Amino acid sequence: MTSKEEPVLAGLASPEDIRGLSLADLNRLAREVRDLIIRVVSTNGGHLAPSLGTVELTLALLKVFDPAKDRIIWDVGHQAYAYKILTGRRDSFHTLRTRGGISGFPRPAESAFDHFAVGHSSTSISAGLGMSVARDILDTDQKVLSIIGDGSMTAGLAFEGLNQAGDLDRDLVVILNDNEMSIAKNVGALSSFLSRNLSSRWMVRFKRDFESFMRQIPRIGDDILNYARKSEESLKNFFTPGILFEALKFNYIGPVDGHNITSLSRILEQSKSLQGPVLVHVLTRKGKGYKPAEDNPTFYHGVGCFEPETGLARKKPDGECLPSYTDVFGGILCELAEKDDSIVAITAAMPEGTGLGAFAERFPERFFDVGICEQHAVTFAAGMATQGLRPVVAIYSTFLQRSYDQVVHDVCLQNLPVTFCLDRGGIVGEDGPTHHGNFDFSFLRHIPNMICMAPKDEAELQRMLATALNHPGPVSVRYPRGVGTGADLGNISPLDLGSSEVMKEGSHGVILAIGSRVYPALEAALEMEKDGLSLRVVNARFVKPLPQKELKESAANYKGLLVVEENALAGGFGSAVLEFLADEDLLQGIRVKRLGIGDFFVEHGPPQELRQSLGLCKNGIKKAALDFFQ
Repeated sequence: MTSKEEPVLAGLASPEDIRGLSLADLNRLAREVRDLIIRVVSTNGGHLAPSLGTVELTLALLKVFDPAKDRIIWDVGHQAYAYKILTGRRDSFHTLRTRGGISGFPRPAESAFDHFAVGHSSTSISAGLGMSVARDILDTDQKVLSIIGDGSMTAGLAFEGLNQAGDLDRDLVVILNDNEMSIAKNVGALSSFLSRNLSSRWMVRFKRDFESFMRQIPRIGDDILNYARKSEESLKNFFTPGILFEALKFNYIGPVDGHNITSLSRILEQSKSLQGPVLVHVLTRKGKGYKPAEDNPTFYHGVGCFEPETGLARKKPDGECLPSYTDVFGGILCELAEKDDSIVAITAAMPEGTGLGAFAERFPERFFDVGICEQHAVTFAAGMATQGLRPVVAIYSTFLQRSYDQVVHDVCLQNLPVTFCLDRGGIVGEDGPTHHGNFDFSFLRHIPNMICMAPKDEAELQRMLATALNHPGPVSVRYPRGVGTGADLGNISPLDLGSSEVMKEGSHGVILAIGSRVYPALEAALEMEKDGLSLRVVNARFVKPLPQKELKESAANYKGLLVVEENALAGGFGSAVLEFLADEDLLQGIRVKRLGIGDFFVEHGPPQELRQSLGLCKNGIKKAALDFFQ
């Protein structure tokens, strides 16, 4: 046993060592793990509050279950920092979210203890059920656990998984990590006692035997059985929120204090022996053990660098103090909504992340946070649009992928005026492949009736939003993560559809860039001009409709066209350009080269480093242009 004077964490060789620790050592280990999480996240950024809230839960899981054999699936993944530390990544944890370091999310390619890759929410129950079925078909005996947060439980996918899990009656443990403090006020010792005792192993066996016996009594057996069920449910569910899960045929256990390792271990040991689907309701506190995060869990949910002693954000370089695209979007939307009562804003559990916080305060009756339900958000917006409103749906580019069917059938097929504002378009950075928005050009431009735009700077973002809200059909506006360029925000006049902008004239060829790659292309061209290579630089603005006039002029007057985008090359902006030139029979006299993201998922790391590796920075565009035009 580890002595009290020695660090506990440093003495752990494997997750198995946790099983032999005393309660005192486990509590000390919890403090050490929290200290390590705070120290690393303060330097690297990351999801602080959620992971601080699951430290004791992680210890209890590893005390009761074997992660080398059992399948432990973390929903979303930003709850899993403690799990990473305690499953062989303690010494590499300082590399969290850095290029070449460990991911901020579970990744089977990173560790055999990570059983399912995840970046967005609400997948754990479906994945866990799939593993449970596979276990039974293959006749193995591992336990399967899905840990899901209360926010993630709002998504339809989670309930689809719950519904089938109850129907299939497979052995599956779902742990609901409930960190909403308001719920803690509504439960207490009595509800925990009732739930625990009504769900114990002997009670479950007794209930099954009792039901079998009662069914054999002629005429009155079913009536008595129904009365008994109602009596238990009325008692149990009067004090606990378990009625929903019991209705889905889950055996409900909880609520239980998620920071009491002894109680957690006992409940998890109990769930381990039960048959059929079990839901363990665990109450935790976001930011547990770090007062700044406890006081402001929203800010510390996903946080940048900060001073661990005070919790204050570290001072940014002057260039990073400009307003972000997200902030500019939120500001101009408020300005436009002030003049137009039909504008409504919708987000899927990301009001701050999408810049809609100010809109929610100023226009609460026109702001709707639907929870982690992107599919519902889109169809909800479509319904509003049929009645004359102008819905603006603000969703991260990567998360809009979840609602592709709704975008096609519910919005575009009906040609409804829904505006999709896609934040985090292109390279996102340290959150990695699950969060990069590298596919929206490809999966939106081919849908009939959809207009696709991407601004070169925050001033053009304003004009594009005005354009979208004046258009009678669906529009997507895609913009990057991070600060803008410092452009003048005075002009909010709409753009002509399919119009482009010449940023620089040239005689040797054309660089046609879109969105965040316009200014790097311009900078590259200005440098090449000094070396004698004169290139015309065009801001395309539109992926659909394409700037056809510019493309025809380029094909008629130049022998080379370099197309630059921060999107997958497959089906992206460059593909659209090639399709148009081929269809117009304009490819005979002009060579075309596409510069974008290849057929792979981009790893995590600082955005500028990733763009350099992809050849999408100024120097990469310059190299591609020199190779192509000379």
